[in-house]
Amino acid sequence: MKIIILLHTIIFSILISQEKVIIHMDESQTNHLKAYGIAFSELEKNNKVEWLLNYKGGSFLFDYTEDIKKKCLFKGVNYQELNVSDIYTIYSLIEDYNMEIVLLEKKPKIAVYSPPNKQPWDDAVTLALTYAEIDYDIIFDDEVMKDDINKYDWLHLHHEDFTGQYGKFYRYRNQDWFKDMKNQFEYGANKWGFKSVHEFKKTIALKIKKFVFNGGFLFAMCSATDSFDIALSFYNVDFVHEFYDNSPIDSDFIGKANFANGIAFENYDLFTDPTVYEYSTIDFPSSHQPITRSAESDYFTLSSFSAKWNSVPSMLIQNHVNNINGFMGQTTGYNKDYLKKHVIILAEDLYSNQVKYIHGNVGKGTFTFLGGHDPEDYRHFVGDPPTNLDLHRNSPGYRLILNNILFPAAKKKKKKT
Repeated sequence: MKIIILLHTIIFSILISQEKVIIHMDESQTNHLKAYGIAFSELEKNNKVEWLLNYKGGSFLFDYTEDIKKKCLFKGVNYQELNVSDIYTIYSLIEDYNMEIVLLEKKPKIAVYSPPNKQPWDDAVTLALTYAEIDYDIIFDDEVMKDDINKYDWLHLHHEDFTGQYGKFYRYRNQDWFKDMKNQFEYGANKWGFKSVHEFKKTIALKIKKFVFNGGFLFAMCSATDSFDIALSFYNVDFVHEFYDNSPIDSDFIGKANFANGIAFENYDLFTDPTVYEYSTIDFPSSHQPITRSAESDYFTLSSFSAKWNSVPSMLIQNHVNNINGFMGQTTGYNKDYLKKHVIILAEDLYSNQVKYIHGNVGKGTFTFLGGHDPEDYRHFVGDPPTNLDLHRNSPGYRLILNNILFPAAKKKKKKT
């Protein structure tokens, strides 16, 4: 009798070890954003996660544990227990269709480049990370200058201006927060031996580019994207108005540009007038032109990729919808005419020249840029309250952000030939 009971126990243990828990990421999911946090927490415990690309919105598959079930129940995340037969069916489906299994096995170390002082606007990435309960460190100029940036796998650029024009917030020049920001940036530049903020910020941008070149993952939104690239392409040029640095603009500053030094854009023009709330012609539609469409008519569409042959862009666009509501920012999107040829378009407006979401390689690393400020606030103004993500737990726009968080955790696959 004891032998039979022991045999049953062994068989039961084997079956349990083969069972799995799946978090579907299609429209049946009750909280997409928290699901990413659960996947990340498993990586923190050195547990592997299978990311099922193009299967029900990019579902997550875990080895069965009671802890996974408890987390899902506590966080309001819909899940399903799978037996051996269920798992076999899913694997067979993935093998036969435009789907792929990507193994996530390493928790990426995350940093957010953000000024230490409180600014009168929030950041969608830090909101997403906090809501999903994903740990991150905040670093700024001192850490970058000391090369502490190299301790991290993944870096997000808060809505920073790398051109040294203080966000082009000329209209707010008499506000206390603007004066404080200007004083702190000037202090930081002088501390590190730079005559101007724009020279200092360009050096910061170059160090971040080196971080990416050596294998880092860079993600940025809104004005941190084009201002970063502009700082690189105009590295040795003074193109900022006298209002910002008390020195005149270089003559023929456009002719002195080195677009080869940038990573995403080329052949654009700059707006040097401080009263124009715009950096360059990269932004599309332009921030200083009249709005020609409403929030209800503003959409962008995710591109299509082969999950088996192009797993990297496929990871970055996993979603439960293909058309996503647009959202504005100082840099809302990118004019397709100024993209470098190597840049991969992840999402665009099919009815205009706007590209919304792009990706590319730089040396051993990658960058991903997403236009706009907040996916759930169409026009987010300075001083507006932060978005409450508990009201947007199934946000497809915020899912794009969190796809980028998990992307560095993927096991590197040999390219198919």
